[in-house]
Amino acid sequence: MKKIIVVLTVLITTVSFAQNKNARASMEVDGVCLMCKTRIEKACLNTKGVKSAVWDVKTHELKLIFDERKTDLKKIQNSVVSVGHDTKEIKATDEAYASVHPCCKYRDEAVKDDHKEGEEHKKDDGHGHDH
Repeated sequence: MKKIIVVLTVLITTVSFAQNKNARASMEVDGVCLMCKTRIEKACLNTKGVKSAVWDVKTHELKLIFDERKTDLKKIQNSVVSVGHDTKEIKATDEAYASVHPCCKYRDEAVKDDHKEGEEHKKDDGHGHDH
């Protein structure tokens, strides 16, 4: 009986130490603009245990630092899709997607094209001014 208790204690201790309070991860999240960036990052930061969330508009990469003792990637993804943004593993419901601003409709090719043109225009307007 003592052997079983010792083995269980060792297993429980190993599991608790295996959880990282500063775990790092990244995932792809669909979006098109700075409004999307704010919405995605806010959804993540409102998830208990998330310490840092930075989404890149161009690459769509979401970089995270989170406490594995309090949350996991599935919970974070669920927070992101609940505000209307798709991840590779989970898609936002039509209702959640409908809640995003019209300029953030990343599933619409015309909206994506508008943002691409805006990026090119933003770099240089031909008069030496950035927009």
